[in-house]
Amino acid sequence: MATGAQNFYELYRRSSVGTALTDTLDDLITENRIDPQLAMKILANFDRAITEVLQEKVRSRLTFKGSLDTYRFCDEVWTFQLKNVTFKMENGSQVVSADKVKIVSCTAKPQGANA
Repeated sequence: MATGAQNFYELYRRSSVGTALTDTLDDLITENRIDPQLAMKILANFDRAITEVLQEKVRSRLTFKGSLDTYRFCDEVWTFQLKNVTFKMENGSQVVSADKVKIVSCTAKPQGANA
């Protein structure tokens, strides 16, 4: 998690956008165009920004159905692994299927909470 007044999870760094950002920052550090400290500040800002945008702007809902393969709860983090999953958007216009899905759910922290 990032340091500062409020901590944000680093979950979205493993998304395609987060991976692209991390790769770009690594390239810039390797080329001596930015300092590693700046890259860490950028990643902390990314963690904050993506969390806030997803919380405030995304209003779409979907339902999913599948078979629970495994689940785990450790350090306030739930991890679910599902098999043969189907996702349905709220308007029912599109159905997407997947063989395997991993869902990671973290406990929400109140504003200003420190970890």
